[in-house]
Amino acid sequence: MTQLALAAVCIGALAFGSNARAGGADPIFYSVQIDQLEQRWGDDENRLHWDLEGWVGGDTNRVWFRSEGDERTSGPSGGEFELQLLYSRHLFPFWDFQIGVARDEIFGGGTDHQRTRAVIGLDGLAPYWFEVEPFLFIGDGGDISARVTTTLDLFITQRLIAQPRFEINAAAHDATDFGIKSGVNNIELGLRLRYEVQRELAPYAGVSWIRKLGRTADLARDEGEEDNDLSFVVGVRFWF
Repeated sequence: MTQLALAAVCIGALAFGSNARAGGADPIFYSVQIDQLEQRWGDDENRLHWDLEGWVGGDTNRVWFRSEGDERTSGPSGGEFELQLLYSRHLFPFWDFQIGVARDEIFGGGTDHQRTRAVIGLDGLAPYWFEVEPFLFIGDGGDISARVTTTLDLFITQRLIAQPRFEINAAAHDATDFGIKSGVNNIELGLRLRYEVQRELAPYAGVSWIRKLGRTADLARDEGEEDNDLSFVVGVRFWF
């Protein structure tokens, strides 16, 4: 499955490239957005967190790149991150179908773990301008999980914007190397208030709360970790 997803990304890239050369497709554009680049001060540890994405292509076919992760800035060094490479196809207004590969890694503490999985999902706007990203991850040996992320921009003024964020993760099978058990793994709730100095640049501050659930929470407690984390965050959002 992973090989098929990678092939789909390559085929998609060739498709929009050849169409552009033929003169019958949309011109090629690109965009890079760092949605979150922030310092998090939590109950037990402090972390540098990032969440960024970029794409290149036309209105119909694009290749996407995504990266999200954390690195501890207090206590023992270590962290985790996820990289995605996706082919994106515009289906209908405000919605894109995406398929590709994801690479996860946990590092630090003398134990590093990696895995590569196929990714299938959607990226778009739901009614009332909710940005929604439902994704399915498929790995070796029945390693299947799902994630849904939702955000909403609430304009207080033309420049001052509040953004609530909700994320939920679930897995069909255990992945104990990554601190995951089957079932609903965790939820994340966040609220960030940003001020757009320019449309392309916006510092912000807010809070983030992550709560592990079910057997994943049991695993965290067995390993001496907290099952929830409330953090105060300060960061910057920018794009080009």
